[in-house]
Amino acid sequence: MTAQIIDGKIISAELRGKVAEEVARVVRDHGVTPGLAVVLVGSDPASEVYVRSKHKQTKEAGMASFEHRLPAEVPQAELLALIAKLNADPAVHGILVQLPLPKGLDSNAVIDAIDPAKDVDGLNPVNAGRLASGLFALTPCTPLGCIIMAKQVHASLQGMNAIVIGRSNLVGKPLVQLLLNENATVTIAHSRSRDLPALCRQADLVFAAVGKPEMVKGSWIKPGATVIDVGINRTPSPDGGKDKLVGDVAFAEAKEVAGAITPVPGGVGLMTVACLLVNTLRAACAIHGLPKPGV
Repeated sequence: MTAQIIDGKIISAELRGKVAEEVARVVRDHGVTPGLAVVLVGSDPASEVYVRSKHKQTKEAGMASFEHRLPAEVPQAELLALIAKLNADPAVHGILVQLPLPKGLDSNAVIDAIDPAKDVDGLNPVNAGRLASGLFALTPCTPLGCIIMAKQVHASLQGMNAIVIGRSNLVGKPLVQLLLNENATVTIAHSRSRDLPALCRQADLVFAAVGKPEMVKGSWIKPGATVIDVGINRTPSPDGGKDKLVGDVAFAEAKEVAGAITPVPGGVGLMTVACLLVNTLRAACAIHGLPKPGV
């Protein structure tokens, strides 16, 4: 048995298309153009690529895109002043500060300063608390993408055994809350969990977000399980060529056992920006008191 490949390219393109339709409707019926502001501090090459991609896809969806670039040595007070300005700007419905920030800047203080109503990264403690309480919240984009991908395979996740490997605030913890909201039975595992392979083998849904190249082996996977690989790790090419991108799951082994699996690249990463557009649209509708969009 070879697993079904859950293609992030196709799923993210469909999602962006739905967002564009909803944006056009909101602009037409209510005169509201959702606006996303991205703040990039310094010139980290990976962050530069992400920001370009976000800008392009935001414009393609019919939204307003605002970019703010600050030098790596910007004082904390100046960055917080920019966030205060964006909080007060009625044209901006979503604020995303590209992480990680350069050394010397306090990420927690920056996240806390973003208006929770505009926190499209879903990292502000208010949104984290609302999500944990089962209330409407802007949710971190990567976990949201994971749920959408799992639901491409299973119409309902209700009653399924899920394991989330990794407990970060960005992926692991919010993903657990989203799975609980879907009525799944959830185990959260991490580097200190005892007998992680045995825990994995009980799961119908495996979400790997641990940041260790190919840590989850094929022998850990229950036959027929759905595997969502959040990891993106650069590993040296065996022939000395360009670095290779691999996930947290040993893909070649796992696809022979799993029922469905996401590839790396071409999987969850593509969903993250699409879900950022979803969050910006949802934020714009909530701020203007409009009904929740159909996406």
